[in-house]
Amino acid sequence: MSASTPTLTVYDILMREPVSENACSPNPTKTRQTLNFKSVPYKTTWIDMPDIAKTRKSLGIPAGRKFADGSEFYTLPVLVDTATNSKIGDSFDIAVYMHETYPSAGGDLFPQGVELDFRTSNTAMLVPLSELSEVARREKYIRYAEFNTHVDAAFTAHTILNVMGLPFNPETAEASKAEFCRRAGMPSFEAFNVTGEARRGIMDSFEKTLGDLARLFVRDQTGPFILGDKPCYADFIVGGWLRMFSVCLPREEWEEVRGWHGGVFGELFDGLRGFYEIK
Repeated sequence: MSASTPTLTVYDILMREPVSENACSPNPTKTRQTLNFKSVPYKTTWIDMPDIAKTRKSLGIPAGRKFADGSEFYTLPVLVDTATNSKIGDSFDIAVYMHETYPSAGGDLFPQGVELDFRTSNTAMLVPLSELSEVARREKYIRYAEFNTHVDAAFTAHTILNVMGLPFNPETAEASKAEFCRRAGMPSFEAFNVTGEARRGIMDSFEKTLGDLARLFVRDQTGPFILGDKPCYADFIVGGWLRMFSVCLPREEWEEVRGWHGGVFGELFDGLRGFYEIK
């Protein structure tokens, strides 16, 4: 293998062209930001949603989550590193892997002493959240892992706002919609179409839920990140979700989200643009 050939491959969910504008799955986006932050060469392999389970099984990577009925929930990202013969199937564990395996590359993903005191009790999930792995439970990472869980819960509870705007690959759109319904336990894709007062109520709930999260981003005024001008993995956790909402929400609603709580989420999103780059 030549020195110029990346040893890292990230598996992401295929959306319609152009992928540079439409790739928006939150957990793969967390991983993309991580890899770009670490400045380690990598390539992307795109997987259609109906093929995710088959792909993980072919790589020998078990499902990272389970549905309430105990069935396996297969999702992406997956990271394969041929330099170490490693395969990791969870975005948080991938971040830890990059932090520990490539410590001198890029910046510090997990600086210590960061206040990440955000909690949400809203757990009305369309899809199950990841359980904390043994790696995530280590003392050095547990606060970031818990932050990840609560941010995921806050955004997932309102992600029905996004569903009708998901930019599915047109070649497999109907199969992807069917898979999405199966995962969410919905009778049809049209059941996700929330409008009028019901939609306004979800938007208001979303704004209120993000209030405590927004406060973390105004403690240090030197930049848009939790640590001011220094991004870390906590920013990428939120940034993964902001990317999804930026792509899927109607434009006027996304501009509304950008402006909430003094505009902190719009500023964070703009500050993370370079880390969203597709490779």
